[in-house]
Amino acid sequence: MDWKAIAAGISIVSTGLTPLAQAADAQTGLLKSEFIYETAPFPSCHASTIVEPKGGGLAAAWFGGMREKHPDVGIWVSRLVAGKWTAPVEVATGLQSDGTRHPCWNPVLFQQRDEPLMLFYKVGPDPVSWWGMVRTSKDSGQTWGEARRLPDGMLGPIKNKPVQLTDGDILCPSSSESPDADPVWRVHFERTSDTVSWTKVSPPPRTGGQEFDAIQPSILVHSPARLQAIGRTRNKRVFETWSDDGGRTWTPLAPTVLPNPNAGTDAVTLRDGRHLIVYNHTSRGRSPLNVAVSQDGKVWQAALVLESDPGEYSYPAVIQAQDELVHITYTWQRRKICHCVLDPARIEPTRSGSPGASRPR
Repeated sequence: MDWKAIAAGISIVSTGLTPLAQAADAQTGLLKSEFIYETAPFPSCHASTIVEPKGGGLAAAWFGGMREKHPDVGIWVSRLVAGKWTAPVEVATGLQSDGTRHPCWNPVLFQQRDEPLMLFYKVGPDPVSWWGMVRTSKDSGQTWGEARRLPDGMLGPIKNKPVQLTDGDILCPSSSESPDADPVWRVHFERTSDTVSWTKVSPPPRTGGQEFDAIQPSILVHSPARLQAIGRTRNKRVFETWSDDGGRTWTPLAPTVLPNPNAGTDAVTLRDGRHLIVYNHTSRGRSPLNVAVSQDGKVWQAALVLESDPGEYSYPAVIQAQDELVHITYTWQRRKICHCVLDPARIEPTRSGSPGASRPR
């Protein structure tokens, strides 16, 4: 579908959001905003993921069911075929051999360079006790192989996509939550060359100052050796950590300039060298939902406002497709999954920001 050709049809209505929070009111670069489905056999959904399979098109997944943590929650997949999203299909559940069933969580779709499409997800009563699972597809997500549990202690990518390094290793951004009454959140990274043998590394603790309760990192690639991870915290700021050896060691976590209301983010390194993050630019609540860009991963400039109405717009996933366009999915009011298409070449960022925007679908 020629997304660029329809850009002129998007209308903008100013909502007067605060200048510090928001991006260009012209919404330059936004080509499309749509729901992946209008009706589904589940009332609630969350934690979407998106990928461009080798076979073409797009595939998206999320968890859906009665509500988060309910045992009926499974992983659902839809594919973009000939410009239309297919009806959601349940591809994974938490049904166990003894007949019990646990909820599924946080799917992550990932296309290896020369291997089948991968679907990582979690199964378990809650994030403290869940475990990692993976399935693969050889036909771009139409059918899936047998579910396989990851080795003990390995969760796979916890919310956001892995990166495949120049040596072929897959580096998964991950995290854990302790079983304490007030859980401790800690970021770590899991590495594999064959999806059978895995290693794990964590950033060291901070020297002085407040330790960050952080989870759900995304990995940005500055060079083959230099990586940056950013993500969610309970400290009201997006965190960052850096690696200069391809993810084998990391710096202690530190705050970025971006706010975070204890909500998931996602980010991607564009092929033009810029970095793009999708996040809630607020220290409280899950609206608005914003896009920002950076040349160096340190100074971030406001770019777009995807949502600004009251409610929950959260847990984004973002990729850049082979045609250079950026695709974003996110939770819309816990009832639907929204898909947006951006042309990064047309984004006009501003450091100070300007009033936000809302647009009809």
